[in-house]
Amino acid sequence: MSTLWTPGGEHPVDPENEPPSSDFSELSPEEQEQAEALAAEMAAVREQLAAAPAEIVVANHLMGLYELAAIHLSQQPPKLDQASIAIDAMSAVIDSLEGRLGEAEGTLKDALHQIRLAYVQIGNQEDTPGEE
Repeated sequence: MSTLWTPGGEHPVDPENEPPSSDFSELSPEEQEQAEALAAEMAAVREQLAAAPAEIVVANHLMGLYELAAIHLSQQPPKLDQASIAIDAMSAVIDSLEGRLGEAEGTLKDALHQIRLAYVQIGNQEDTPGEE
């Protein structure tokens, strides 16, 4: 039996048993309907995600890291430490998956280069206040 880590601690997972069906009996009929609709929507999203090529999903997440870095760089004052984490994460994934990111790889590398340049430029401005 394996376990699954969550912020609440380790939980045993038995892969041979199907997950129990959702028990909405303690909910009102309206809440049950909402919960069932949400469960159906989540199942549909999982199906769509499973059907998408992994390199496209990863590329979308990498662009999210790019946007996260840009948001932190655009703050007043810029949050360079936070931007650095997003940039380093983006770099780590791109470097470790080189040649496996499909058509988006060139665009992702260009985006990484641009956000690194922005980081350096903003960092230099922060080091020399009043100069532009």
